[in-house]
Amino acid sequence: MIWNFTKMHGAGNDFVVLDGVRQSIDLTPARARALADRHFGIGADQILLVEEPLHPDADFRYRIFNADGGEVEHCGNGARCFVRFVHEQGLSRRNPLRAEIATGLIVLHEADDGRVSVDMGRTAFTPEAVAFDPAGLDTRACGQDTLYRLDIPPETGEAWCSLVAISNPHAVVQVDDVATHPVDRIGPAIESHRRFAHRVNAGFMQVIDRHHIRLRVYERGAGETLACGTGACAAAVAGIRRGLLDSPVRVDTRGGMLRIEWDGQALRMQGPATTVFHGRIDIDALTATLD
Repeated sequence: MIWNFTKMHGAGNDFVVLDGVRQSIDLTPARARALADRHFGIGADQILLVEEPLHPDADFRYRIFNADGGEVEHCGNGARCFVRFVHEQGLSRRNPLRAEIATGLIVLHEADDGRVSVDMGRTAFTPEAVAFDPAGLDTRACGQDTLYRLDIPPETGEAWCSLVAISNPHAVVQVDDVATHPVDRIGPAIESHRRFAHRVNAGFMQVIDRHHIRLRVYERGAGETLACGTGACAAAVAGIRRGLLDSPVRVDTRGGMLRIEWDGQALRMQGPATTVFHGRIDIDALTATLD
């Protein structure tokens, strides 16, 4: 079966985008893993699938599959690429667009300067919202936030985490220097920690000033990515709740800059969305190669 695809990225967070409106796409976990494979496939952090909506108020359904084949709730950088893809492919001229994700509806707008803004939906900060078991853990108050002392392997020490749900779960840790922090060791320990029932995206935030942070994120099912849109939102919101930041917040990731605005209710992210190339792939032959 031949699929048309588009390779895109948002601040270096890269995607394979599939049009499930004009072609039939049965995206299994094995097929998602094959597409994302950087040696034998196309290569991507996530696979994005655009489909006809199920919700009556949505323009499209937008689904996200991580590189490990698992489907997840939300991807902010992917959402920006989604709206650029829909407009470039002529699937719709509507602007803003309303997209149906696993947890509800989001609103996306493409500006004349090419930047895309996303109304990210609601946030939550309880352990239940991120499927986290806090039983017996030390906690401490930090501004309006509650930090949880997460036990991780002895060689990596401990981490005091903010919990933020933005459709998908995040744990945010403040660090002195993201460039030298051992994200490659601590990221996996937090991401797969037994306290998180569905794993978690681990964010490492360095505060530069009250409107500026640097960020690295170790994502569920993808590893460390060059940028994470929901992770940038989670870090900015956590910093504001801790009393360290004020909106708007500039978030410098390894792949580029994102702008986050939060007034305690509405959460908006703005950043780039770039089309890299278009192609066609025999998905059955590719998947068979990797079986």
